[in-house]
Amino acid sequence: MFDLKALDTELAGTLFAGKLHFSRVTGSTNSDAVAAARLGAPHGSVYFSDEQQSGRGRGDHSWISADGEGLYVSVLLRPQFPAARLAFLPLAAGLAAADAIRAVSLLDVDLRWPNDLLIGPRKTGGILVESGNDSKGLPYVVVGIGINVHQRTFPPDLATPATSLDLETNRHLARQYLLVALLKSLEQEALALARPDAAKEVAARVEKASTWICGRKVEVHGPQACSGVTAGLDENGFLRVTTAAGFVTVQTGGLREKPTAGF
Repeated sequence: MFDLKALDTELAGTLFAGKLHFSRVTGSTNSDAVAAARLGAPHGSVYFSDEQQSGRGRGDHSWISADGEGLYVSVLLRPQFPAARLAFLPLAAGLAAADAIRAVSLLDVDLRWPNDLLIGPRKTGGILVESGNDSKGLPYVVVGIGINVHQRTFPPDLATPATSLDLETNRHLARQYLLVALLKSLEQEALALARPDAAKEVAARVEKASTWICGRKVEVHGPQACSGVTAGLDENGFLRVTTAAGFVTVQTGGLREKPTAGF
């Protein structure tokens, strides 16, 4: 269980202090955050839950959110950086989540563009970023992050095999510590996006942290379906893929490793 008083104490001095909103059960923390954002909730509001009954991933995929088994959290940001950098936010959130997981578990996390957290070949988390304008026309961004922590079993038909932090460490890790580490890392990443060199800096860090950004044979699923070899990020944070027909700049979609040789 979360100790809400201790969380506020541990987050003192951050933009999240005094803005924590916990529900034991909810439909979706992202939906909660979006609804609050539209009503004018402040920058740094955090919505988290023990259980989601309608957890969502990117592309309308469901996110299994069993009671007390994972970290299900959504953060409302009022962007302090140019709108052109919005595409970098899922990547920056991935860096924040990887740092938090490493700090709590000592595990290395691979980032699969645009929003998956992997340990080896298995998925342990995902990120869903949604944006819009509130009732006064002011922009907001909601960063939703789900991380498998205590799960021991998963459905057999997942597109990517899954794992949890407990399975990988053979220990019972505290969600409370992970949440604090995640929020502190996310605050630093959000601040960094306001710097003039943010785009190049985030792209370079993601390319260093991920085995999927350069030289990986992949199949792209979605509206820009193709197959080829990844060739880095462009200036907008989109993925470049070298295909048999030439370069494709993938703005949206999911990646899977291509098992066969060639294109």
